[in-house]
Amino acid sequence: MAQIQIERDAGGIEGLCVITPAVHGDDRGTFVETYNRRDMEEAGLHYTFVQDNQSSSVKGVLRGLHFQKRYPQAKLVRVIRGAVYDAAVDLRKGSATFGRYFGILLTEENRKQILIPKGFAHGFLVLSDRAEFCYKCDDFYHADDEGGVAWNDPDIGIDWPEMTGAYPGDASPEGYRVDGAPLILSDKDRGLPVFRDAFIP
Repeated sequence: MAQIQIERDAGGIEGLCVITPAVHGDDRGTFVETYNRRDMEEAGLHYTFVQDNQSSSVKGVLRGLHFQKRYPQAKLVRVIRGAVYDAAVDLRKGSATFGRYFGILLTEENRKQILIPKGFAHGFLVLSDRAEFCYKCDDFYHADDEGGVAWNDPDIGIDWPEMTGAYPGDASPEGYRVDGAPLILSDKDRGLPVFRDAFIP
C-alpha cells in the first residue's frame, strides 16, 4: 500500500507535485517513510536521485531563486525542523505557465514535500527561529552552472508570508523584515537579475 498522497500539477503548474507521506504513531512517537522509489514510480513519478543536500538557516534567511543552466535538476524538498515558505517558478520555455510561481508552507509538523521538475527556479524563506531544509536532486551540482532570478521580482510577484518592505528596484534585502527580523540574503543573491532581464529579450 502506497505511503504517499500526491497533489498533481500544484497551483495549475504541470509537473509540480505536493507529496504528503503517511504518518504512523503511537505512544512511543511517530514513524514516516519519507521516500519510497517504488511508490513514486507506481504514481508515475520516475526520478533517479543522485544527491541529498541539507541546509540549516536562521529566521529571515532567504535562499534563491536558483536554478542550474546546462544541467537542470529535479528536486524533492522537505523540512525536518522548523518552517519555511518554499517557492518554485516555471522557467520552461513554451510552458503555458512560464513565469508563474507556486508557493507552499513546509514544516516539520505538516511533513509535506514538493517535487520540482527540471526547468524551475527555486527558493525558500525561513519563518521559524531555525530551520533544517533537505532536498534530493536528480543530477549533481555544478558550481559553474548556477543561475538565478531576483527573489522579489515584481513580474513574478511571490507573496512571501510575514514579510514587510517595499521593492527597491533590485534584489537588495534592505528595508525588508520577516516577522520583525531582518531579511538575510547572500551576496550572490543580492545581485540576481530580474526575470524580464534574464528571460525576456
